[in-house]
Amino acid sequence: MTDSVQLIDALDRRVERRDERREFFKAAFGMGALAVGGAATLGFAKRADAQTATITDPDILNFALQLEYLEAQFYLYATTGQGLAANLLTGTGTQGQVVTGTGANMARAVNFGGDTVVQAYAREIAADELAHVTFLRSAGALGSAAVAQPTINISGGLDGPFTAAARAAGVIPAGNTTTPFDPYADANSFLLGAYIFEDVGVTAYKGASPLITNKTFLQAAAGILAVEAYHAAIVRTTLYARGVATPALRINADLISNARDSLDGATRDLDQGISPTTVSGAPVSNIVPLDSDGLAFSRTPSQVLNIVYLNAAAATMGGFFPNGLNGALRASVTAS
Repeated sequence: MTDSVQLIDALDRRVERRDERREFFKAAFGMGALAVGGAATLGFAKRADAQTATITDPDILNFALQLEYLEAQFYLYATTGQGLAANLLTGTGTQGQVVTGTGANMARAVNFGGDTVVQAYAREIAADELAHVTFLRSAGALGSAAVAQPTINISGGLDGPFTAAARAAGVIPAGNTTTPFDPYADANSFLLGAYIFEDVGVTAYKGASPLITNKTFLQAAAGILAVEAYHAAIVRTTLYARGVATPALRINADLISNARDSLDGATRDLDQGISPTTVSGAPVSNIVPLDSDGLAFSRTPSQVLNIVYLNAAAATMGGFFPNGLNGALRASVTAS
């Protein structure tokens, strides 16, 4: 068998293995029935994506801007202990606050424990996300049409969305109601917290790109998509490498991947974990999540909202956006 045929065969097996792994985790951790935050459930129902039929280019960029608000706030708090400047939060719609939580698990600068490599990665990503927010709000993009930052919850506490996501994924075992998932606790926890967001950002921009009609806006979205893909690769590669010595990191990343899939629909497998596959008995990494054609996956705005709201049902708020988003794209439909 030639190398190219082996690689194609390995890719097919990787997709099959992802599907098998997803079914295993669903069965092992009850992914079809776990409650998120005591209210939202990861049930499956029919989807209607007609929501995107009449949206405009500014609607799409404002949707992207609010995802960038979330990422920027998380990374800035994780690296500096402070969030976006006040002049970057204003705009149309209802301006909200950043819910950081209280006590030991509040949003704060991560204790990287002397790991200067992961800390440097975090600082670079934080600077990039700040630049994305600044650019999308600029006169060259949305300008005065930019929406305000809605309320965003990035608490690492027991009642925060990171803990809700970790419980739903099985990162925190079922029945454990006393242990929070705190992404600010250490370098490994930070990487898993970042992993919750990064793959979603890539698939969100790819899914939105066919809906953009203005070539200038499309070029901007493509540029941000490329940066988000670099970020996702940094996080996935680092988790993969550290998972050699600490297998729980790979296992937990796979669990998070399967939770995202359960949130955005049972019949649309748009995610992959980081556990390796093999070619002719040799290990092959799974850094790049792609389909059998070698293409990155896409998510609709509704699917993205299902994930950030931590709710597979139709919703207008929840999870990382407790009061919902501003603008036209703020309601998800039931995932299927």
